[in-house]
Amino acid sequence: MRFMARERETAEQFVPGLDAKLREVPLEVLESKDSPGLSIFREFGGPGLLVGKASGGLGASLLEAAHIHRVLGSRSPSLAIAVNMHSCTVAAIPPGPGTEAMLGMVAAGGLYLASAFAEGIPGAGVIAPTLRGERIPGGWKLNGSKKPCSLSRSMDILTASVLLRPDGADEAELALAVIPATSPGIEVRPLGTGLVFPGSETEEVVLTDVEITDDSVSFFGKTDSLNAALTAGWLTFELLVSACYLGMASGLVERVSEQGRGTAADRMLLVGELETAMAAIEAVATEIMEGSGEPSTVARALHVRFAVQRAVERTSALATELLGGVAFMVGSSALLYTACRALAFHPPSRTGIAGPLDRFVAGEPLIVT
Repeated sequence: MRFMARERETAEQFVPGLDAKLREVPLEVLESKDSPGLSIFREFGGPGLLVGKASGGLGASLLEAAHIHRVLGSRSPSLAIAVNMHSCTVAAIPPGPGTEAMLGMVAAGGLYLASAFAEGIPGAGVIAPTLRGERIPGGWKLNGSKKPCSLSRSMDILTASVLLRPDGADEAELALAVIPATSPGIEVRPLGTGLVFPGSETEEVVLTDVEITDDSVSFFGKTDSLNAALTAGWLTFELLVSACYLGMASGLVERVSEQGRGTAADRMLLVGELETAMAAIEAVATEIMEGSGEPSTVARALHVRFAVQRAVERTSALATELLGGVAFMVGSSALLYTACRALAFHPPSRTGIAGPLDRFVAGEPLIVT
């Protein structure tokens, strides 16, 4: 089948054999609490996907990562969502000797990064960190929680943003804390009994008097200086999470095509809408790769994300209808269709971002509070 052929070719280039391996595992198994998805992705070197080749990683570009995240979404929504957290954490970590060394460890050891990191965009304040810290001899003591937090059981390292007051400073500054997942005081608590993405290990991670050393903390100055540094993480999240959900809808459409459901016109409509959405993701990814971090690029990425969201809603609904009631009741289409609806709940919300984007189109600065 030629549907998603380019994306699968990209996956084969960077993680050869992964797609075939995932296809062997029933979706019901991949979408379970005991899913082998994350173990399989680690086995194929996936954690190093976005780590640069100089650090021992696979060196995938944002465009190539979008292709692979779409493939993951088509095979296992849970795996796609969990990997998306890891990928965006890798992209959001500011460069520096310490973080480069950590990324080298990620690539060499197939380590997973979970995130309790704040996000920001140009013209906006940084979202308040969920953790707090206090000075202790030789380091810091952290308290707080992150929920929801994917990769809660498979994470090797928790990266967290926290406001800390450096020695001699007049006020607190935003810092990046790198915390081994085995640190005393880290506890994983069940988040609830939700049935969506059970294999993503999305729970609450609680830190109680977790002690870290000074060399585990990097200060980045006043929060208003971080917007440019965090733009890459923000844009990466919006594009890759869109690709993940586009993949989920693609999994449904792939079943429609394989089973010959509906008419040729139905199938053309479904494939055409998904391919148009993917082309938009690719266009913005290329713009970002060329070095653009301007507010107009951020706005374009957000518009694409919400256009993809609507495309996923439409195509998943029609594809599920064409697959039929029996497939929905006892087959796998209900798993994919339910997962597709969750894109609406990822930040920023459509209603929350509408005003800032509307004002930006009218000529005002892009300011998101």
